[in-house]
Amino acid sequence: MENENKLSRTISAGSAGRRYDNICKKLLSYKVILAWIMKECMSEYSQCTVDEIAENYIEGTPRISETPVHRDEVSASAITGINTEDSSISEGTVMYDILFNAIAPASGELIELIINIEAQSNFYPGYPLIKRMIYYCSRMISAQYGTVFEHSRYDKIRKAYSIWICTNPPQERIGAITRYSIQEEHILGSSSEMKSNYDLMTAIIINLGDRSIKSAGRITGLLEVLLSAKMKPDEKKKILNKEYDIAITENMEREVSDMCNISMGILEEGIEKGRSEGMLGAVRSLMDTMKLSARQAMAALKIPEDEYGKYEQMIEQLSSKH
Repeated sequence: MENENKLSRTISAGSAGRRYDNICKKLLSYKVILAWIMKECMSEYSQCTVDEIAENYIEGTPRISETPVHRDEVSASAITGINTEDSSISEGTVMYDILFNAIAPASGELIELIINIEAQSNFYPGYPLIKRMIYYCSRMISAQYGTVFEHSRYDKIRKAYSIWICTNPPQERIGAITRYSIQEEHILGSSSEMKSNYDLMTAIIINLGDRSIKSAGRITGLLEVLLSAKMKPDEKKKILNKEYDIAITENMEREVSDMCNISMGILEEGIEKGRSEGMLGAVRSLMDTMKLSARQAMAALKIPEDEYGKYEQMIEQLSSKH
C-alpha cells in the first residue's frame, strides 16, 4: 500500500493525473459498479440483486464531470430532471464526479433518488470531509427548484445521496463504510412523521485500503481491485469476474489497462522526483558544510555527469527564490 499511497498523493493537476482521475470516474460510472455500491450502501436496494439494480433502477447514462456543484442561477423554464453542473460566478466551477437519477422500489411504489458518487484520495483536505458531503447533498436538493418542482410543491423533492470513495483513508478508517442521514427524534410525545418526508439526504463514505479476505466479495474489495494502481489488468479481470460476477466489457478492459499504464508512469515520475529532490538536498549539504562547488559536490556523490546540468538548474532556481 505504501506505493499506492504515494501515487494518490502524487496525482494532482498534471495532465497524467487528470487522465488517471478521468479513468477512475469512467470505471465507477459503469452501471454494474454503481449497482454494487447501491446494493451494499443504500437501504433502498438491499433486497435487490445487482442485475436488477443495473437493469431496472439506474436511469439513463450517468453524467461524468458535467454538472457544477456551485450554481448561482437555475433555469426555471422547464421541469427537466437533474443538472450535473452547479457553477458559481464567485467560486469558479466545481463538477460533481458522477451524477445520475435512480428509481427505488419502496412500498410498492417507485421513488426517485438523485445520487452523486465522488472519488477522494485525501481524507483530510483541509476541512472536515463530511461537511462537504452534506453540502453536496444540500446543493442537490436546492438545485431541484425549477427543474424537479416549482413554487411550493415541496412534496416533489427527491432524496439526495452523496457517496464518497476514499482511496487513501487514515489507518483507523481503512475498510470502514459510514452512513450519515436525517433521523426523527421524539423530544416530547410520540407522534411520528412519514419517514419519506424527512429522509431526504444521506451521505456515505467508503474507505478503501485493505484488499483482504475480510473485504473479498464486498464493495470495499471490489473497489480496491478496480482502482488499484498496482494490480495487473488480467488479475483485475479475473477477480472481478470470479468474486463479483462482473463481465468485463471491451471498453472497461481498455480503461483498466490505461489506468495501470498511467498509474505506473505517475509512480515512476514521483519516485524520480523524490530521488532528485533527495540528491539535491545532499548536494547542497556538501556545498554548505564542506565548502564545495556544485560540481565538486556532485562528483563526490557520484552523480552521473550528464545530470549535472539538471541539478545546477535546480540549485539556481532555489537561489533565485531567496
